[in-house]
Amino acid sequence: MATPRELVAEPLRLGWRAISLVAICAALLALILSRAPIAQDLAYHNFADRRVICGIPNMLDVSSNLAFLVVGVLGVLFWRTRRADGLALSWLVLFAGTALVFIGSGYYHWGPRNSTLLWDRLPMTIAFMGLFVGLVAEHAGPRLERYLLVPAVVVGVASAVWWHFTDDLRWYIWVQFAPLLCIPFVLAVFPARYTHRMDYLYALGLYVLAKLAELWDWQIYAFTGNLFSGHTLKHLLAACGVLMILVMLRRRAAVAPA
Repeated sequence: MATPRELVAEPLRLGWRAISLVAICAALLALILSRAPIAQDLAYHNFADRRVICGIPNMLDVSSNLAFLVVGVLGVLFWRTRRADGLALSWLVLFAGTALVFIGSGYYHWGPRNSTLLWDRLPMTIAFMGLFVGLVAEHAGPRLERYLLVPAVVVGVASAVWWHFTDDLRWYIWVQFAPLLCIPFVLAVFPARYTHRMDYLYALGLYVLAKLAELWDWQIYAFTGNLFSGHTLKHLLAACGVLMILVMLRRRAAVAPA
């Protein structure tokens, strides 16, 4: 087991990079907390595609969550085959959280309202924190994972619970976006430990497209002749983003130390 001195040695060796990463996360948190509490807009639940098909309300928004289950299960199975090689536990958390989105988001879209939205957001925070710790630990020091992973997941889950009881989205917004905003910085300044790091940016790009599809829910529904909505597309794009992480983990190889 690593000693406290060993725990901090690797991040300190990276010097300004590790300090800057912490500063960015803290600055993002301070920025969002400097705002007044952000309540959930109830219009968020007003999705474009409300068709009942085979007795299932909002059928495509519900069923498109199957993509999360497929990608999540594939990721968990992959992790089980590679854990002996030292694959970070954070990736298991990412994929398990992704698989659980199938349940939480499916339940929410069956009857969209604030009380069911909590179950949509809980597994997403688990996945976000798994991605964040996996990214940081594999660049700033693998030993950090055992100290960061559990607190990060607790913070993520707490952000969704905090919103549920206070109707204040600020913590949840930070948990969702801080890990994603840190990806370009980490890739730009930290030395590579593995190949195929550009796949992180492809995954980030897919998630950005997913958020845009969510924003243009009604417009996409009208553009496709009411075939499918932007929110349905959002689910598929977001699942593809996690799939890109899985592809990266399968393809990559360790980079020899300089």
